[in-house]
Amino acid sequence: MNSNQSASYQAGEAKGQAEEKGNQLMDQASNAAQSAKESVQQAGQQVQEKAQQAAEVVKDATGMNK
Repeated sequence: MNSNQSASYQAGEAKGQAEEKGNQLMDQASNAAQSAKESVQQAGQQVQEKAQQAAEVVKDATGMNK
């Protein structure tokens, strides 16, 4: 392999490694986004449950549940 072929091969290797690293970073970002989405959904469900419980307490206290 002459020096031009060697340099070309090394450049191709570097490009491949950079692409793989970019893919890994994109996967990590995607996983982090999915995790954040799930956390927000769980928090929303908890808020909704608390609001429903509070509404039931108010109904009980005001006699509206009878």
